[in-house]
Amino acid sequence: MSQSLLTEQDANIAKPTGGTLRDSEFPIAPGYCPVCRTVEGRIFLRGPDRFHHRPDTYELLRCPACTLVWQADPPKPAEMHAHYGADYDRFIGFGGDSSPERWRERQRAISRYKTGGALLDLGCSTGSFLASLKGQSWDLHGVEISAPTAKIAEARSCGEIFVGDVLDAPFQSETFDVITSFDVLEHVYEPREVLSKVHDWLKPGGIYYTLVPNINAWEARIFGSYWYGLELPRHLSHFSPQSLRSLAESVGFEVASLATHRNSAFIYSARYLYDDLLRGMGISRVSLAEGKPANPWWWRATRKMFRLTALPLFSGLASFAGAGESIHAVFRKG
Repeated sequence: MSQSLLTEQDANIAKPTGGTLRDSEFPIAPGYCPVCRTVEGRIFLRGPDRFHHRPDTYELLRCPACTLVWQADPPKPAEMHAHYGADYDRFIGFGGDSSPERWRERQRAISRYKTGGALLDLGCSTGSFLASLKGQSWDLHGVEISAPTAKIAEARSCGEIFVGDVLDAPFQSETFDVITSFDVLEHVYEPREVLSKVHDWLKPGGIYYTLVPNINAWEARIFGSYWYGLELPRHLSHFSPQSLRSLAESVGFEVASLATHRNSAFIYSARYLYDDLLRGMGISRVSLAEGKPANPWWWRATRKMFRLTALPLFSGLASFAGAGESIHAVFRKG
């Protein structure tokens, strides 16, 4: 097995993900919770960047009060670009562009609260979501850190896209009726400061609709450091429903809706585990970042059968029990 796996001494660190140990049994580590700010974290899990097949190991800490999990010593902002790159943009962009039903579901979620007005999408990428709203009763805006990607988003959506970090965006107080961020909040270095900005930018009665991976998901419990949703070191914070609620309420939001949904990455997590087993036998495969190699027909058939039978059942039960892979939350500014 790879040297990036937990050692035998560290093996129990990952157990609390499944709720089998008390908080007092997490090893204490220096570093204060970015949300609570007064509670020292405890070592939760260690793992590498499996997406790129890189050996460097990263350490996650867990807050015993609000349950937020965060990266102890992440790459500095000036270094983080090396952990994204063209392969990552291609992989993520394809996922957004290939699932229009995803955007229809998110439009329906917003329509329960708002049917028009000024909308800002944080981390808008190539503008797929904004483009899905084009021609409706929305004044569209976005924030995207990559200038080339922002240019694509602007052309597709006809919206106004700010290029840069969310905290540098020059929006005035009480500008927007709706602010969204889909799989973005986990990437930011200062989640509390970002949510404070979001709260300030919203008009009274405005909503913030966010999606983040659920660190309490059943897949996270099963796979540990192999869980695709960890995305080390790109994901800096890992939320549970409790910690996301705590973060939002700490900056003045009211919870309008908070639930977990199915968003399985079982196949990718299983691939990480399979790749590591092969590496332990001296067999190397290309990383997920470099593209999926051709798989034999029997593997494709087995994977399809699993997706159609057992996976929907397990994921559905997990979502019903609050352990779905994705947290969908709507917060309202009073």
